[in-house]
Amino acid sequence: MRTADHTRPPQLAFDELGTPLRETTFVVFDLETTGGSADTDAITEFGAVKVRGGEVVGEFATLVDPGRGIPPEIVTLTGITDAMVCAAPRLEEVLPAFLEFAAGSVLVAHNAGFDVGFVKAACNRLGYPWPKPTVVCTVRLGRRVLSREEAPSCRLSALAALFRATTTPNHRALADARATVDVLHGLLERVGSLGVQSLEELLDYIPEVTAAQRRKRTLAEDLPNEPGVYLFRGPSDEVLYVGTSSDLKRRVRQYFTASETRRRLREMVALATRVDTVTCAHSLEAEVRELRLLAAHKPMYNRRSKNPRHAWWVVLTDEPFPRLSMVRRPREGALGPFRSRGHAEEAMNALQDGAGIRPCALRIPAQGASHTPCALAELERCAAPCAGRQTVEEYRPAVDAVDALVGGRSLLPLDRLERKLTELSTAERFEQAGTDRDRLRTLIRALDRGQRLSALAMIPELVTARPDTLGGWEFAVIRYGRLASAGVARRGVQPMPVVDSLVASAETVLPGAGPLMGAPAEEVSVVLRWVDRPGTRMVRCAQPWAEPVYAAARWRGWVEQADKARSSMLPRD
Repeated sequence: MRTADHTRPPQLAFDELGTPLRETTFVVFDLETTGGSADTDAITEFGAVKVRGGEVVGEFATLVDPGRGIPPEIVTLTGITDAMVCAAPRLEEVLPAFLEFAAGSVLVAHNAGFDVGFVKAACNRLGYPWPKPTVVCTVRLGRRVLSREEAPSCRLSALAALFRATTTPNHRALADARATVDVLHGLLERVGSLGVQSLEELLDYIPEVTAAQRRKRTLAEDLPNEPGVYLFRGPSDEVLYVGTSSDLKRRVRQYFTASETRRRLREMVALATRVDTVTCAHSLEAEVRELRLLAAHKPMYNRRSKNPRHAWWVVLTDEPFPRLSMVRRPREGALGPFRSRGHAEEAMNALQDGAGIRPCALRIPAQGASHTPCALAELERCAAPCAGRQTVEEYRPAVDAVDALVGGRSLLPLDRLERKLTELSTAERFEQAGTDRDRLRTLIRALDRGQRLSALAMIPELVTARPDTLGGWEFAVIRYGRLASAGVARRGVQPMPVVDSLVASAETVLPGAGPLMGAPAEEVSVVLRWVDRPGTRMVRCAQPWAEPVYAAARWRGWVEQADKARSSMLPRD
């Protein structure tokens, strides 16, 4: 009779062949850096968590002296200042300690290409051999596991909220690594229900690069490492897809690697025969050129081509008793732009209540009779049920209230709507109050955005400058809300001669009709975002940039409170 051999491991079941995930050691890590380039920027912080079988077995965290100043925008993002890292160890001391901590483990990171790229570049610079660990990217895994409806965004903050991470990511390395641990465990639970039980099965589950993608890698060989716009062209020289990047060559190459998992774009890559590029001075020029190329070519593989963002506007109709109507082409005094018809309708309903504009249409007399006294009398008679038996003159204050609100000369309709909300709450009609609050919130946001866009579009010429990350300047010449010229002055180059040259060579922009002077709403929005970014400076302005005295910006505090009230009422799973 044989005795049991307690030292022998139990026989594995068929679903445990390979390296079981519960026995795999993962090192989930995150870096903070001075910028986005592994070749020219430096690491400022390491954060790593070692996990095995769902349990934390160790942590690694340290600031790193990058040996250079941290750009202001990075300080704003991460909170890591020069004073915090001045006494921290240098990378030469930190890197070997991290490599030892991670030795023999599977590396995990959110957008792993970024973090692994920095560590790999550091190894090359400092003479350490790259250990070629197995790497799992939670962005790629998330895109493979989660549907668009469940996770419209695979940003770390979005996935951390989806999986109820115990740590909120905050752009600090250890906190982000801890949040990524919870995201990883959530994703592994999902794939486990699909039969993925081993590390090998997990790696096979994440789509790898196809043969068609590999064959197309040569399309990226001669592209520049500069910011700009790229255009994938098909067999008949048609434009299949348009995109932007701060590094054209690096971005286009990603379409031919395993990092591109979107089925639609893999299909596009299989059809592509050429990639054209348009180099740009900086990100603003690239974004604007992308918008213009999308409008010109309508590429079949760009979602914005299939669902073009033609803005909606709310206008007063041209009749004796005007009503509000939603249109695509605005005219002077239009309210907008709105990104969706639903938002336009919400704002229109709120404005009808606040200004006293009638909501329904009137019976129109026969063509040619509208100028006769009898026809006017007929209009007034038909309007009586909706307008309270008003005359055209008595109805005029409601129309003037709309014009004054949109033009920033009065906020009276907003005051009326707020009083109505108070009355509804006092009467405990909370459901109706919630509906009206959301409508008022949409109206105020549209007014605020429209007035800011209009203020920019009214300026004949505006020259702005932003510091780049290398000690130089990025310039934009803006005319009537549109980008007319863009350029840079590298470090050591006198900036004002560059400005003079850009102004002299800028496109001629003639103002058009409507609140945005004929400019596309999306382009003016892109330009305004760039101008509003911290650090942007005004170099020249043809006329004072002024917003209305009674602008909806006064109600931003109210909107913030409404947002909090609305979010507190949303159901939590």
